Amino acid sequence: MPEQILQSLRYLKPEMALAVTFCVALLFDLFLRKKTRWVSLVAVAGLVATTIFVFEQVGVNESIFSNMFAVDSFSLFFKFVILLATGLVVVFSLNSDELNVGPRRLGEYYALLVSLTLGMFLMSGATNLLMMYLSLELTSISSYILAGYTKDAPDSAEASLKYVIYGALSSGLMLYGISILYGLTGAVDIYGINHALVGGSVSSAALLIAGVLTLAGFGYKISSAPFHFWAPDVYEGAPITITALLSVASKAAGFAMMIRFFKVTFFDPTASNLAAGYWASFQGFDWNVLLAIVSVATMTLGNLVAIWQNNLKRLLAYSSIAHAGYILMGVVVLSNEGLSAVLVYFVAYLFMNLGAFYTVMIIANKTGSEDIEAYKGLGYRSPFVAACFTIFLFSLTGIPPTVGFIGKLYLFAALINAQWIWLAIVGVLNSVVSLYYYVRIIRNMYLRDPEGEASPITFEPQYVLIMLVLVVPNLVLGLYFGPLVNLAQASVGMFGIH
Repeated sequence: MPEQILQSLRYLKPEMALAVTFCVALLFDLFLRKKTRWVSLVAVAGLVATTIFVFEQVGVNESIFSNMFAVDSFSLFFKFVILLATGLVVVFSLNSDELNVGPRRLGEYYALLVSLTLGMFLMSGATNLLMMYLSLELTSISSYILAGYTKDAPDSAEASLKYVIYGALSSGLMLYGISILYGLTGAVDIYGINHALVGGSVSSAALLIAGVLTLAGFGYKISSAPFHFWAPDVYEGAPITITALLSVASKAAGFAMMIRFFKVTFFDPTASNLAAGYWASFQGFDWNVLLAIVSVATMTLGNLVAIWQNNLKRLLAYSSIAHAGYILMGVVVLSNEGLSAVLVYFVAYLFMNLGAFYTVMIIANKTGSEDIEAYKGLGYRSPFVAACFTIFLFSLTGIPPTVGFIGKLYLFAALINAQWIWLAIVGVLNSVVSLYYYVRIIRNMYLRDPEGEASPITFEPQYVLIMLVLVVPNLVLGLYFGPLVNLAQASVGMFGIH
């Protein structure tokens, strides 16, 4: 047993690096209270060390700690997405007036960012139901605190409280579903549950109830309907940096855990078309049909309600809900092609969504407003920022030649190849609806005169550099996407094999 633990610890270096970084950040904050910059440097150093350890695991396919945690290409892909998103958010935080103006201790803010990253790492590789629940709770608790970090903001406490209430409800439902699954199969690791389902007769009704209850926990994390109610209020009340991180990294971790749970647990190894990259679920529990319904409800609700929003953070919150619906379409397909499309879409979503939130943040720094009216005449007052924001919005819509178009192209191609034609049509129609509220912002920037003083808005070089870092991949990956697609397909190739 000690040898097995030591062997497993060899593959847990990234998570251990994050845990050590969290502790060191807290100590720095304790002894260097007035030097917050040091804590941010500790966080950056920890993320760099973690990235190195993650690179060392490329090509590894191991299940460690008695099937509690998987180290494979699928989890590594999501870890890179999470690391990149967190690193960018740390840089955003250093330039955020919302966080850096006023007497506020930010040492624990950066420590909590590292804690949140650790929870998301554990979510991406968890293969044991208890591990899934604990990693979800670690991520959630860190998120609750960070969402309410700007205590002086009028809606900050409300955002944090609503997040806690919805999170507690979803966690309780998920835990009840886990208990039913354990009662049915006598196992808590997803491979053991799958073997029990293959070898024995289990009540289809009980299995459906357990699956739906467990889906509640995942649905809350990815902000899918009907577990999306927390997202608009939390996104609006939280600091923009945390809103950006929750919309990308937290959603990625939730999808990674949900895909692994459903794909492995309810995988039927006797299916006839496995060689073609398709798999099947057990008869009597067609969970992909359930996810298709959730996908349609999520994208439709997100897009329709976004039309009425004037606050940009709230508008992007509903946009984020809609994108969760798009990503769910790739999971519905039940094929390697569908999953690789999900991975491609997440990379696209990372750059276009973080870019949109970063633009909202730096405009709020200058104007003090997140309202759509503050963007009137921005195309003349700050042409570069307005042009970049337009590219981000086009990418979110899925207009070529942006990477958002490539993400949606592969999603719809996977749906059509799997004969989910009606779902693809719903997705296309929703994309058309989303164009309306994105174009509202573009119209204000270029076709409306600014209110009041119309002096030019200038930004320091570091703001321009960060904007370029975000906008260039939106265009480059939209034209040269072959390596990204190949990487996504390779990451899915060995997924779920045990």
